[in-house]
Amino acid sequence: MTPERMGEVYAAAFPKGRAWSPLELAELIGGPGGFEVSVDAGFAIGRAIAGEAELITIAVDPARQGRGAGRVLLAAFEDTARRRGAVSAFLEVAADNAAGLALYRSAGWQESGCRRGYYPRTGADPVDAILMTKPLG
Repeated sequence: MTPERMGEVYAAAFPKGRAWSPLELAELIGGPGGFEVSVDAGFAIGRAIAGEAELITIAVDPARQGRGAGRVLLAAFEDTARRRGAVSAFLEVAADNAAGLALYRSAGWQESGCRRGYYPRTGADPVDAILMTKPLG
């Protein structure tokens, strides 16, 4: 998936937050340990460094949500992270992202903390970030 298409999908998937530009997305993928996995409906960006992986984002086109793409992307992220030597992974998800929280919980991720007011929202109060972890070994 091109960075331009990723930017479109990301903006549609997260309309309440600040959209990442194609350049920002490309820099995340090209940065230290960065990688991307994708399907027609969306993508995931992660990084794996020194035995630990971070799921930076999963974005699925809203018109195609609810059909398993997020689950496929999460599994592909975890598999890629393992192949890159990660034995554990972490992520942050907005507390108001019920679908994301349900996906991660159903895949064995555990809550490990909270960052109060982490995600800014246009025209609304910021939302907490729920921190989650999962062993990959």
